[in-house]
Amino acid sequence: MDSILSKLGEAVEFGKVDKNSPYPPNMKGQDGADELAKEALDSGVAPTSVLTDALVPAMDRVGQKFSENKIFVPQMLMSAKAMGAAMAHLKPFFASGDVKTKGTFIIGTVKGDLHDIGKNLVAMMVEGGGWTIVDLGVDVNEDTFNNTLAEHPGAFVGLSALLTTTMANMEEIVQKIKEVHPGTKVLIGGAPLNDDFREKIGADFYAPDPRGAVEYLNTCVA
Repeated sequence: MDSILSKLGEAVEFGKVDKNSPYPPNMKGQDGADELAKEALDSGVAPTSVLTDALVPAMDRVGQKFSENKIFVPQMLMSAKAMGAAMAHLKPFFASGDVKTKGTFIIGTVKGDLHDIGKNLVAMMVEGGGWTIVDLGVDVNEDTFNNTLAEHPGAFVGLSALLTTTMANMEEIVQKIKEVHPGTKVLIGGAPLNDDFREKIGADFYAPDPRGAVEYLNTCVA
C-alpha cells in the first residue's frame, strides 16, 4: 500500500499526469497520477489516505520547491495537472461525504482582469491541501463573490489580480464582502501586490506564492 502511495506522490510531484504523458522524460512509459490513484482506490486504499498520505505531501513539496525557486511555473502547472488527474478519482468520495474536506475556498480573478494562471495554481495547491474549491474564473465582481458566499457559509475567499489597474477593484470587493458577510477571511495575491496593500484595503492575508495561502488556511482550521 505504501509503495503505491509513494509512487502516486512522486507522479504528482514531478508532473506525470498519465501513462501517455511524455513529461517528465525520465518517467516515460510509467503509470501516472491518473492510473496510480485509480489503482490505489481499487486495491482498497482509503480515499482519505490517498489525499492525506500522497497528494497533500506531494503538493507541499511542489510548493516548497516553487517558493525556493527550484522549479518554475511550467513545472508547477504540470504538477497541478497531475494532481487534478488524481483528484478526479476522489471527487465522488468528496461528494458522498466519505472524505471530509478542511473547508471551502472560493477563488476568482477580480473584475477587469482576465489573467488566470496564478489563480489556477493557488486553486490547485489549496485543493491539493484538502480543501473544496469553488473557482469563479476571471473578471469576477463583488456580487458574484457575495452570492457564492451565501451558498457556502463560512467559506474563505481568495482574490487574484495581475494588473496594477485592477488592484484598485480589490478594495471595493473586499469592502463589499466584509459588509455583507462580516467575519469572512479574504486572501489576496498577484504580482503587483504586497502586504502594505493588503493592510490598506482591509484584506486578511497576502501570500507571494501559493504555498503561503495553503499554510495560512491550514492555521485557520487547525
